[in-house]
Amino acid sequence: MNTPDKQDMHEAFRPFARAGYAARGLVYTVLAFFAATAALGTGEGGDTRDAIRFLTDTTASDILSLVLVVSLAGYALWRVIQSVFDTDDHGYKPTGLVIRAGLLASAFTYGVLTLFTFSLRWGGGGSSGSSGGEGFSGFIASIAGAQLAATLIAAVFTGVAFAHIWKAVRRKYREHFKASEQVMQYVDIAAIGGLMARGVIFLLIAYLFWRQGVSDSDQASLSDALDFIAGLPFGRWLLGATALGLLLFAIYSFCEAIWRRINVEDA
Repeated sequence: MNTPDKQDMHEAFRPFARAGYAARGLVYTVLAFFAATAALGTGEGGDTRDAIRFLTDTTASDILSLVLVVSLAGYALWRVIQSVFDTDDHGYKPTGLVIRAGLLASAFTYGVLTLFTFSLRWGGGGSSGSSGGEGFSGFIASIAGAQLAATLIAAVFTGVAFAHIWKAVRRKYREHFKASEQVMQYVDIAAIGGLMARGVIFLLIAYLFWRQGVSDSDQASLSDALDFIAGLPFGRWLLGATALGLLLFAIYSFCEAIWRRINVEDA
């Protein structure tokens, strides 16, 4: 049985996890804007660090930056709890382990974004780099070597991508929501479209990491994936569809901030 102190800690943590989902939604809203402007030919695609820069630079607000830092840190910690303590019951089967590895990689990435956001406002400017994922890949590369790291990360992105698609097709996300059926009908639209779009983008990033591993090409990132989409036939239309998918994922993130079960007590 939980002691009152643990119950208080659980209740105190939930708002930080929910704020983290909202912060993710805000970042993906900006990413959708980047993709839309690129599709219209009025701008270039960006990645998560570019989205953070956009938010902090255009608002010039220390308050928003502080909210982002706290929210992203809460989200990163929640991802660690989800992965290590398996609060969503993914288990130890290969699929479950891949999902939990993806959650841990997500925690690392959003931890890097937290530090990056802090450095922009109070650390004398952010370091250069293409994305939060670069910190993760750089960490793995320092251990396993650049080419092997690229191949391993490609495998992780592939597994997580298919997990997103499977989650959308089977509507597995519904297991983690506490909302009325009327609300879930709208959540379904955002979740299916957003998860499918994010899954496809992750597959592209996996391909770029794999290509980096076999040919020692440039760093793979979300920005590179958007550039790859832009270079395909009907690239602008595909970018437009990607922008819509990213916006749906942002809406899905906001829905998670409101209605997702934050079952930290299962840890």
